[in-house]
Amino acid sequence: MTTLAEPSQPGRDVTVPPVPWRRMAWVTWRQHRLTLAAVIAVFGAVSVYLYTTGQQIRTGSDYSAQIAMNTTAALFQLIPALIGAFAAAPLLARELQSGTFRFTWTQGFGRTRWTIATLAPLAVTVAIVAGAFGLVFSWCYGPLIAGKEDGISAISPLTSATFDLRGVAVAGWTLLAFAIGVLAGVLIRRVVPAIVVTLAAWSGLALVTAVYLRRHYASPLLTHTPDLAPSNWALTQSWSQGGHPVSSSVINQILQKIGAGIVSAGNLGPTPAPGADFAPAGAETANPVQYLFHRGITFSASYQPASRFWLFQWIEGGWLVALSLLLMAAAVWLVHRRAA
Repeated sequence: MTTLAEPSQPGRDVTVPPVPWRRMAWVTWRQHRLTLAAVIAVFGAVSVYLYTTGQQIRTGSDYSAQIAMNTTAALFQLIPALIGAFAAAPLLARELQSGTFRFTWTQGFGRTRWTIATLAPLAVTVAIVAGAFGLVFSWCYGPLIAGKEDGISAISPLTSATFDLRGVAVAGWTLLAFAIGVLAGVLIRRVVPAIVVTLAAWSGLALVTAVYLRRHYASPLLTHTPDLAPSNWALTQSWSQGGHPVSSSVINQILQKIGAGIVSAGNLGPTPAPGADFAPAGAETANPVQYLFHRGITFSASYQPASRFWLFQWIEGGWLVALSLLLMAAAVWLVHRRAA
């Protein structure tokens, strides 16, 4: 077989124009539409469950709502990590592991532009879908977080069980999981190890933030009144007498004499116990705080007020987005420098 080719002409520069961004966006959609569909389906299914649960809470038919919320919130917090591990980590790791990047990244678009065109729309979509999920979660459990509903006690909006599933934080944590997965895939170049590293890195950072970092976003307030509102986030609390710490069990033994005790989080209330040694007539009506104060027992606590919820949300969301952009920029740089 003879192949005819047009002879090259001296002095003639033939330049192939790069593929337009809009065409690459279409390619990205075609290549990853199943991944996006799976992410939307997961959040959609969870949102349907939350809508049903929210209706039950508002009609007063579900009195175990708080227990259900604690259980479901613990499960929902794994969703961002799973998206990062199973949707983001294979994005570039699969190309590097199979070697197809040698073909894919030389198709008239450039590997750097290809990486940006792949990551940017997927990251934005994942963050938007996660933010929408956060709105549904807030609506569902709003009565429990904001106040009392049909006798169910309120919880603090700053508690770790729900804080990172609402507002800006849930979108930030999902975006961070996506960025960690992408960077892990570029560094390790193997899909399964990248998945494991993504899960471990995201979980470690989430744990450090919940246990230590978040409480330091703003200086905590101090109080010597035991009756903290349930909506406040109590950080530390202690009883002391003459400069020496007193355990809660000792406080309960003292308060039994007036039929009171520590209800929760340092709050005092009427909790008569069987066989309690009540004081003489009239002692049952004594104020527990004054009763302890006259015996030289004082209370101190540090807490974050519920009014700081949005301040904490924007602080956490801000550094999460900044870190996510930094990690994805590092992944793009590595592709540009090391992938060939």
